[in-house]
Amino acid sequence: MIRRLPQLFWLTVVWVLLWGTLTPATIVGGVIVALLVTWLFPLPPMRDPIPLRPLRIAALAGFLAVDLLRSAGDIAWETMRYGSRARAGIVAVPLLAGSAHAVALLAGSVALTPGSYVLQIDRGRGTFWVYTLGIRGEDDVERVRRAMLVMQRKVIAAVGTAGELADCDRGLAAGTEKTP
Repeated sequence: MIRRLPQLFWLTVVWVLLWGTLTPATIVGGVIVALLVTWLFPLPPMRDPIPLRPLRIAALAGFLAVDLLRSAGDIAWETMRYGSRARAGIVAVPLLAGSAHAVALLAGSVALTPGSYVLQIDRGRGTFWVYTLGIRGEDDVERVRRAMLVMQRKVIAAVGTAGELADCDRGLAAGTEKTP
């Protein structure tokens, strides 16, 4: 029950926000609804705990905010300069993250970047494919691949294990920035 307290708390907060009033009746109603939801629809236990590194998570959030602004500018320039002739491509990137939550956060982070998203993740091959705008040649492919590896490193630093981070650094040092 103790491990469900954060879930109960946030479900209650959402309930109160949905009602729009902070009254004892709303809070009690939220707690009752939260208890019912967690009892009727229990979450499966997590196999791997997610390490909490607040400073690295804040650094990742800052990186994503800067990347969002930079990418939005790049996409605006691409569309203003080339219009309907703007080019896009699919770039294969080595997958250095091992845990499911790191891979999910990586895919979400890529999706937040304007003009790009993850098409497919193949954990067996250790590769994910990113669709991105602004690909005009091999230099652009390498630029995107390197940017995805940097993003992956920051995601693993924020929510990955120490072993994953060491594997990521070894993979980057071994030259995994080349096409898989």
